[in-house]
Parts: sequence; structure tokens; C-alpha cells
Amino acid sequence: MIQCMQNFSLQALRLVAALTLGLGVQTGFAQAPSNYPTRQLTMVVPNATGGTNDIVGRIIALELAEEFKQSVVLVNRPGAGGNIGTAQTKAAAPDGYTLLMTVNSVQAINPALYKNVGFDPVKDFIPITIIGSVPNVLVVHPSFAAKTLTEFLALIKANPGKYQYASAGNGTLNHLLGVMMDQMGGYKMEHIPYKGVAPAMADVLGGQVPIAFASLPSALSNIRQGQLRALGVSTAKRSPSLPDVPAMIEQIPGFSGELWVGLFAIAGTPPEVVNKVYQATATVMQKPAVQKKLMDLGLELAFDTPAQFKVRLDQDIVKWGAIVKASGATVD
Repeated sequence: MIQCMQNFSLQALRLVAALTLGLGVQTGFAQAPSNYPTRQLTMVVPNATGGTNDIVGRIIALELAEEFKQSVVLVNRPGAGGNIGTAQTKAAAPDGYTLLMTVNSVQAINPALYKNVGFDPVKDFIPITIIGSVPNVLVVHPSFAAKTLTEFLALIKANPGKYQYASAGNGTLNHLLGVMMDQMGGYKMEHIPYKGVAPAMADVLGGQVPIAFASLPSALSNIRQGQLRALGVSTAKRSPSLPDVPAMIEQIPGFSGELWVGLFAIAGTPPEVVNKVYQATATVMQKPAVQKKLMDLGLELAFDTPAQFKVRLDQDIVKWGAIVKASGATVD
């Protein structure tokens, strides 16, 4: 429907909206003021403060406020791995005044992981743009025998099921990367799920569980201080933050999986409003100071158009859905 509406001129769109309102017909689209935005915007982050998308959201919200000359208030609505805040946000008016800053673990993994996720990532939201992606890095305790990715893969291959890796919980990205490694190369490890990132990383740092896939921002300082050894990154190419660490795809063909942070509108938001938010965000993303802040977090910047972002989301839903199914992970 959105693509069809894009073919109308702004004048035709207003005429259609006026006619349908007069007839009492619900179109699912809000009428867009030509001078949008005229009041405060809300940016919802469906996770707790301090996470990657929260930090990124605060940077972008501040910049959008300056661009729009309107305040942009960031609201955290955590719970159920992002499901609660996302489900609440889908019910907001589709007028462009409520935006969702979220990650692919919520939009692409949770629908396959949870029996009742509470939202449809395709039907309930409109992709605007990706801000950037965060590599996961395969790390081991310094006492671990393997010093390189080559040595690590050879060791795991020769000892299926012997070595353990920690994750933030069943179905999390750092769990599913281990599943994908097994699927693509037959590298079987025992998965040890924790209730969150902090306890998982505490045990890896302490050597109780020697292996983990950790987001680069969360592990970078430990790597630089020699508390963890980085063996490979999960992105399709090497990370500028760790240029000497190989991408895992160099030795496991097809292996790629990162955490992306993206901006969404509510389904039914008029196309011209979506475009205004996209153009404003694109302008913000061109600022060197903003780029530096984001890259300092370990983000690899992305500049997807709404159409490109939709393709990426659709591909991720299929990809991670298959990996979740293979893992057998499920949450009631």
C-alpha cells in the first residue's frame, strides 16, 4: 500500500485522505502536515539504558532535534528482549511523531524465538534507515590454547562438543553465532546460556567458560588491555577497530552476522513523512562529529535508504529464522 501511495502527488494524497475521512473509512494512513514536524517527537528504545541502541538513539535524537527544530525525547521501554516496548510502540499514531530505534535481534530474531512476540516486524513498522552495525568478535580467555582463528577452528573441529562458549541467553545473537558456526563448518561447541551479557562476560574474563561471541563495543577495552584475546570478527570484512583480526568469513565461507541499529516508523505513516525523517537522518549522518561519536562506539556506519533497509530486514528475518529453528531455542 505504501508503494502505491508514493505514486500520488501530495495534493492527491490530501484529497484521498479528506474523502476517506468524510466517508468514515479507515485507510490506516495519517494525514501528514506539510510543515511536519510541528511538535515534540518521541523516540522509543525497547531496551534498557546503556545498551548500544540506547546510546546510538541518544546521539541521533539530539541531532534530529536540532535538524527539526523540535525536541526529540528518547523513552526506554525494556522487557522480554525488546518485545514489550516494540509491541507498545506499534499502537502509536502513524503520524511520524513516534519513532522506534531498535536492533535486528528484536526485529529479525525475536519473531522466530518467541511463541508470542506481540508484533509483526514487517506489517507493523516501516524501515527508515540503518544507523550502523556492530560486529561481534570471537574472544577467548588469554589462557586458551588457540592463539589464532586458524588454530581455534582446528581445535574445535578436532574436539566436537568439548569446548564451551558463553552467551547472554538462549536465542541471543551471541548464542546463534555459535549455531551458525556449527551449521556452516561443523564446529560444534557446548552452549552455556547466562541471564544477560554481564554474567556471561564475567565468567569468560574469569576463565570459567573460555569462549564467547561479544559485541565489539562491550569487549574492545578488555581486548586492548589483554584480558581477552580476539580471534575473529563476525562481519563480512575486517573491522577498522581491529584491523589485524581476521573476519571469520575468511575461513568459514558465508559466515556473517552483526548487530545493526535501525530507525523505524509506525506502519501507516505517510510516505512523505517517512522521507522527511530519512532525509533529516541522512543529513545528520553526514556530520563528521556524529560519525566520530558513532565510530568511537565501534559502529560501522550504514547509509541504507528505506528501500535498501527493507531488503536487509527481509533477508535477516529469513536468515535468523532458519538459524533459530536449527538451534531449537524457544521462549514462551
